[in-house]
Amino acid sequence: MMTKIKEWLFRLWYWYISNVDKKAEVIFMNYGYYHPHQNVPLHKDDEVNRYSIQLYHLLASSIDLKDKSLLEIGCGRGGGLFYVARHFPIRSASGVDLNKRASKFSSEHYNIEGLRFMQGDAQKLSFENESFDVILNVESSHRYRDMQAFLGEVNRILRPGGHFLYTDFRYDHEMDDLHHQISNLGLNIVEKQNITPNVVNALEKDDQRRRSLVKKLAPKLLWKIALNFSGAIGSETYNQFASGKYEYFTYVLKKQNYA
Repeated sequence: MMTKIKEWLFRLWYWYISNVDKKAEVIFMNYGYYHPHQNVPLHKDDEVNRYSIQLYHLLASSIDLKDKSLLEIGCGRGGGLFYVARHFPIRSASGVDLNKRASKFSSEHYNIEGLRFMQGDAQKLSFENESFDVILNVESSHRYRDMQAFLGEVNRILRPGGHFLYTDFRYDHEMDDLHHQISNLGLNIVEKQNITPNVVNALEKDDQRRRSLVKKLAPKLLWKIALNFSGAIGSETYNQFASGKYEYFTYVLKKQNYA
């Protein structure tokens, strides 16, 4: 029951942001990443989203993306994929999201060559087998009803020798089952990290901006819900990360090249 309520609240918040964010101030919806030794130079227009960008940068810089075709599954409002497309030497970038409003927003808001957005279901994608060199999935899979179907789709559309760059969070007691699913996918695990402390640090450093956005965009009636989704300090979400009840992880996986 609680899972269904949280899903409904998430959909409500997503719908609300899509309607009220006329100035495109919410183009990232991840909790961010901070490490004192990570120094990502950013354009002044990107600085406001530094911590969310740094999560994308962490994954995108983990492999050589030169001349690769990249698909982000669960691209949301497109800010992360837009950053990767501008700052890494990929050949093409595609984003797919279940939310029609999000894909429509991204298609209209970002306009650079080789970047496209579309609506689609992560658990049943329309792409042909072995279509992409790299698949990216950032803080999206915890909402999928059929994780096994999603992982099967990743394996199906990823080219031999290609990489799956994956980050998200789960309850601590769910991590063994998730790792088992990933281990049975047939991809080689190149790297695995628990980045929960880095996410907590990012939430703390970004707290004032997140609070200001909530109070600017949401009516007071929705502040508590919105602050929880934003991971504001003191919210249930923040407390779950700070206590380790939620674990935030990254995986870099590679599909065997049979050539």
